[in-house]
Amino acid sequence: MNVLVSAAARAGPGPATPVVRVLGGLSLVVAGRVVAVPPGSRRLLAYLALHPAGVDRRSAAGVLWPTVADGRAGGNLRSALWRLQQVGCALVRCDPFTLALADAVRVDLHELEAWADRVLGGRATAEDLAVAPGPIADLELLPGCYDDWVLALRERLGLRMLHALEELGRLLRVAGRAGAAVEAVQVAVLADPLRESGQRALIEAHQAAGDWAAARRQYDSFRGILRREIGVEPSPELTAMATRRRAAPATRV
Repeated sequence: MNVLVSAAARAGPGPATPVVRVLGGLSLVVAGRVVAVPPGSRRLLAYLALHPAGVDRRSAAGVLWPTVADGRAGGNLRSALWRLQQVGCALVRCDPFTLALADAVRVDLHELEAWADRVLGGRATAEDLAVAPGPIADLELLPGCYDDWVLALRERLGLRMLHALEELGRLLRVAGRAGAAVEAVQVAVLADPLRESGQRALIEAHQAAGDWAAARRQYDSFRGILRREIGVEPSPELTAMATRRRAAPATRV
């Protein structure tokens, strides 16, 4: 994917490594070239990409073709699988009972989640901290698809990315990169302005950057939004943090 450089990518995958992209829309890339996915197989490819541990064949048929009889659904699955196997590279590992993407297939969603895991798990590398935060908030999982199996994961992924961006801001602030911290957390706040955790992180980043006026403006703006949208006040802890005075520099004697 063009936002994150995963450990797998840094290790140098072979030039023909298939990459399934589900962020921003479904596509298949092989050797740097977009390969057409048969229309009848697109939902199957997306479903397998979202289930890295594999799926039960009968269950997958029922989920992907819920309005037809079991026998017809099974036939549709076999047809979609056959078409998917004609794209010119091995994409699916299958046995009589289960289906999964082949081990060599990479999925952009998995790389994004691996980045979030490292950031939230205290294992972030220098490259992880260098990720541009702006594009992350724009990464929508399979836009235009409203199946239940997509909607639930889309909501979970969005929340996880907000947590990761807030933590990215904290890590950047601790590393002395307050300006970059402001940029990272601002992305999270724009995505969900009612989250107090994001607002707190942004106010702290402004303070760390020495821009106490911006920190106070951010607090006042958040307070106004809360009052207008849901009729509540920020927490006392946030108010105390945002309205405290900047410590005066030590006097030299």
